Formats: sequence, C-alpha cells, structure tokens
Amino acid sequence: MGSSGMGELPGPVTEKLQISPKLDSEHPLTAHTPATKYYTALVTGDLRSLEVLTDRYYQDVNLVFEISKNELEWQVKSQASFGLSGWRVGDRGTQRVSPGDQPRSLHPTGLWSLEYKRELTTPLCLVARRGHAACLRHLLRRRADPNLALGGQGPLHEACLGGHADCVELLLEHKADPNLRSDEGLAPLHLCTTQDSLGCAKLLLRHGAIVNLPSEDGEETALHVAAKRCLCDHARLYLRHGARVDARSAQEDTALGVLCGQAPGAGEGCLQLCRLLAAHGADIDAQDEMRRSPLHKACGAANAGLARFLLQCGADVNAIDYDGVSPLGCVLQNAAFKRELRPHLTVQLLLNHGSQKIWPPAFVKVLKSCAAVPEIIEILFNSYSQISVSEKWAEAVPEEVFQQHQLFYESFFRLVGTVRCLQHLCRSAIRKKFGSKCHYLIPLLPVPKPLHNYLLLEPEGVML
Repeated sequence: MGSSGMGELPGPVTEKLQISPKLDSEHPLTAHTPATKYYTALVTGDLRSLEVLTDRYYQDVNLVFEISKNELEWQVKSQASFGLSGWRVGDRGTQRVSPGDQPRSLHPTGLWSLEYKRELTTPLCLVARRGHAACLRHLLRRRADPNLALGGQGPLHEACLGGHADCVELLLEHKADPNLRSDEGLAPLHLCTTQDSLGCAKLLLRHGAIVNLPSEDGEETALHVAAKRCLCDHARLYLRHGARVDARSAQEDTALGVLCGQAPGAGEGCLQLCRLLAAHGADIDAQDEMRRSPLHKACGAANAGLARFLLQCGADVNAIDYDGVSPLGCVLQNAAFKRELRPHLTVQLLLNHGSQKIWPPAFVKVLKSCAAVPEIIEILFNSYSQISVSEKWAEAVPEEVFQQHQLFYESFFRLVGTVRCLQHLCRSAIRKKFGSKCHYLIPLLPVPKPLHNYLLLEPEGVML
C-alpha cells in the first residue's frame, strides 16, 4: 500500500496474466510469450493456433490461468494459507474474502492486507464461457477435466451462463457432472437464466440433472430461478420433468411468490407464467416467512396484471402479513416510488374486489405518503360514502405537489365542511350492496360505460 494509507486506493495498473500449472510456479505473461498467445487463442476461439500451442507447449490442458484485476480485496498471509492469497484456510474451511468485508480480527498467525483481486480459470472454462465449441472439443479430446472448477465455477456453469447449448452438449458427452455445485452452491441448471439457455436446460435434464435440487444458500430450485426471470418456457420444461410447483426456498417462498414480486415490464411473459403455475396447482395464498402472500408481493410491485389474475383465482384480498399489512397497504407503502407503474390501478382493483378500506383517522397518513399520486387519493376517498376533510390535511401535501396537481387538490380541499353530492351517495349505496363482487356485477348493469367507470371508482382528476 506504500505511504498512501488505507483510505487511498492505488491507481490503475495494466492487467497482467500469469499461468501456473498446478499452482506450483508462475510465469509472467508478455505480449509475445506462448502463454499470452495461448490465452488469446482460447478467448478468441482460434482453433488453429490453439492446436499448435497445445502440441508445442501445453500438452497438459488442465493448467490454471491466474488473472490479476483492478479490484482490491482483503487477503490474508499466514502459515494457514496455501496456494493463492485471497483464499483463507482454517478451522472453518476455505473462505473467500471480499473487499467490503474488512476483517474484525486478525488471524492468530496471519496479516490481512488489501491486494488486487485475482481470478482463477482454466482453458476449458475460458472457451465454454465464450461458446467456442470447436476449441472445447479439442481440449476435451486432450483429456481436459470437464469438472475442474478452480475458479469457483466449472465449464458447464460457464456454458449455461452464456446459453451455449453446443458446448453444454459436448461437456455432458464427456461426463461433466450435470449437478456439479459452484462455490456459491449453484448447479448448472440454476444458471440457465436467459431465454437462450432453454436448450442448455433441456440437455442437462436429459443427462440426469436433478430438477428439484435446491441451491445451497437460498435453497432455490430451478423453478424459482425461472420465476425470478419470468422464463415461462423453462418453467414449463421443469414442471414437465417433475418440478415441485410449491417447493419452498430458505425464505419459505414458492415460485409463484418469487414471480409476483417482479415489477411489470416483461409483457405477457410473467402473466403467462403465473397462469402456468396456477394450472399446475400452485397455492395462490402461499405465505413466506413474513406471511406475505403472492398478492402482497404483486401489490407491492404495483403489478396490477398479476394482482388481477390472483384475485380471479380467489386470492385473499384481506390477508395480513406479520407486520399487519394487507395487500392494499403494500401498494400504498410503495406507491410514491412506483408512480410510473400507475399504482392507482392496483388500489382500484383491490377496492373493487372487497378490500377493507383504510381506517378513516389514518387517511391523513396516506395523504402524506401518496400525495404525489392524486389518483390514489381520489380512489380511496371515493370508496367512503362520507369522510370529513380536515383543514389540517392541506399541510400534508407538499407545496410542489400541490402546484403540480393544483386542479385536483383545490377541488379536494373545497370539500372541507361539506356533504358529498347525491350522485356519489348513490354510488356508495350500490357499491355497499355489491360488496366484494363490484368488479363482476357493476359491468353487468344496463347503464352507459361512463357510469360503469364511475361506479368502479375510475379517477376523474377532480372531486365532486
């Protein structure tokens, strides 16, 4: 670190590569060494150069590249360390030390220091990561170990991450373990995280991948991963191979719960996956460790499309989590941060499906948190037949928000000390009669469409 001190990081350095067969010697790389040419051939997929270099210099293809990077991390030097610094071996096994994890105490025989982060990788991992199938075949024929994972992930993990099905097929044909765990406790199937990786997932399952294998830390299955990424085709594949639709993660989450926590934006993909999980018997009201249901999560994400489907399937609109929050409360808590997702649509949906209203004395708190979304204020206020507007409520609306939505808030605060109009009182009487079936019965009434919208609390931008 020199005299610059711990608070000052070293400046940029030129990336350097070292190659060390079996980690017992190091050879600095320069632009013209065989090692540099070998590395370049691997990352560019230059099969002809790779064949020449393998024959001439690197008959043992199970060597290791050590790449120094421009990132710092805490590393320990001690008698209990071996191999490369950055890996600490002690009573609790081998541990990776991250830059942000400054050690609370020194190892009895070691000294911690900030050093440049190093990555370990193998020729097979390098070509698998980039999808160079011809180079991969060459290395495998030279007896490269398809399960060597010195850098934390094996070649199969790397190929799945890139969605390189041809590489996955080659590795599996050469006895790569389809259930090999990475250092993070993930099997290759957990790394099929893009649409392009569907072929990889099919090959893994065909070669014995365990579809319900949980990750070591989060205990998530491949179905959880598919739900998190809204990968409907992957989920359909896993369910066809016996995936448990309600398998629980370490947080007691099901795939449906994970899916419903995703923000809108994946088009019809998430809704299609939601329908798929429900069709396979997913528990619509499954609660996680905090007793949050899928509806809680869909509402917290302001995902009106998923919330509507869950309600159609009979989800409990008034379920309460450990904090005493209902799905409606979840929307209101997050509305100010999700204005672009039109959270008022979810509020309107819940009230039309029988959600309990906000306790009237607490309305001013909602006004404070949701003033920037006046549609929510209008919908909530109109869900009551009558609620007294206090002059002090005006203090809850920031001046800039009032100016931005002046027409609405001027009409809103004109209701101080007044009684609602007869039209609104009739709306309230009809809604009270229909109860939780407003969403279903009101559209059946033989009245004009604008009146349907009025009865269903469609916001108009002014208060009457």
